[in-house]
Amino acid sequence: MKKQIRYSPEVRERAVRLLYEHQGEYESQWAALG
Repeated sequence: MKKQIRYSPEVRERAVRLLYEHQGEYESQWAALG
């Protein structure tokens, strides 16, 4: 069974912000997540 990794709210906020800032550089939002 995998252990669930918990990220702090600050790390989550930064990840979401980076995704939205850079998603235009990729074909799709899913590609940007990769």
